Amino acid sequence: MKRLATGSLLTALAVMGPLAAPAFAQADLATIEHSVNELWLVMAGILVMFMQPGFALVESGFTRAKNAGNIVMKNFMDFSVGALVYWAVGFAFAYGGTSVGGFIATGDFFLGDSSRASEWFFQVVFAATAATIVSGAVAERVKFTAYLIYTPFITGLIYPVVTHWTWSGAGWLTDLGYSDFAGSGIVHLVGATAALAGVMVVGPRIGKYDENGKPVAIPGHSLTLGALGVFILWFGWYGFNAGSWLAAVDVDLASVVVTTTLAPAAGATAAMFLSWFKLGKPDVGLALNGALAGLVGITAGADSIAFGASIIVGLIAGAIVVYSIIGLERMGIDDPVGAISVHGAAGIWGVIAVAAFGGGSWSGQLIGVAAIIGWTFVTSFVVFKIVDMTIGLRVSAEEELAGLDRTEHGTDSWPEFVFQETMAPPREYDPVGSGERMG
Repeated sequence: MKRLATGSLLTALAVMGPLAAPAFAQADLATIEHSVNELWLVMAGILVMFMQPGFALVESGFTRAKNAGNIVMKNFMDFSVGALVYWAVGFAFAYGGTSVGGFIATGDFFLGDSSRASEWFFQVVFAATAATIVSGAVAERVKFTAYLIYTPFITGLIYPVVTHWTWSGAGWLTDLGYSDFAGSGIVHLVGATAALAGVMVVGPRIGKYDENGKPVAIPGHSLTLGALGVFILWFGWYGFNAGSWLAAVDVDLASVVVTTTLAPAAGATAAMFLSWFKLGKPDVGLALNGALAGLVGITAGADSIAFGASIIVGLIAGAIVVYSIIGLERMGIDDPVGAISVHGAAGIWGVIAVAAFGGGSWSGQLIGVAAIIGWTFVTSFVVFKIVDMTIGLRVSAEEELAGLDRTEHGTDSWPEFVFQETMAPPREYDPVGSGERMG
């Protein structure tokens, strides 16, 4: 009887085995694809996180040595505080299970669904990017405490609401046809608009404008650190853009990498030649800024814009950032690292470029730009204004002149480095080569 049962089982396996094998193989393939996609998302997120030291180097290199430690501290803590806030509420407001009128989501507070861990990680580093853009624009005169108070608002509410409008798939901007692959508008324009609000409330640095209102160059302390920061940002941007597929299988990663190379290369070239033409010499800082502008410009359409068109996007972004830097400075907007121009002006162009070269909806893109600017500026301005009227947004004149490393943190970033405050004479153009206006 036992032999009969064993024989029957073997016969059944022999008959059913070939039929079951494809099902098992298909299940294994699906598991492998899921694992590969999740691994790529985590690795891309790590690349994007590495952009944080890039921002820190850019900002500290192109501001004065007496504020370098303060710059690093702000970049370090906006990620640290931002990660906690995004875990608690930010991710829920952006991607929670229930959409409230396409405006904001609810659900999954404190990352209640552990199966979305890789998705959360990739999104939190994007939120940190939007937050840290603000740091450079308000550098050298904002209180560290005031900056810490603002950070939870951008990572926990302002940025998550915009991502719900768009990337969640349930937002009202998505319904209007807004397209932004990796965040020219969703990430960079949000950060730049918040930065503009902060700069308008805090005002320019002491000595930035003479008695006639003409801009005066305030040299940063290290072009070398700034350039290293740009290289790190460019490197991390491959994760920023290619990772935005949210998958590695059955997607065109290579094309995104190509456009993410061509656009910044074109942006740097355009900015260098334009600065050469306007200033008489090729300006180092403007060329570096041109590369960042090209990266921001291609981010929205990295998946849909052709290789040749990505060069055009980069060339225009590089030109835009030069004129934006000069124009904003003449308007009294003191942005020491050029964050508003790099991430704002080039971010707007990047969103529009999707309609011009990537087949996007003109109405959807333009409405998206207006909505992002309106929401971010109003909310950020209100927060900065409340902070200013309560604890004060700006350090005292004495603290600003002494340097925020000593007055805010009780230390010197360069204890053996003796620096001297110098102010260049006013001139028609204030080139970035003086050590300013790096994004």
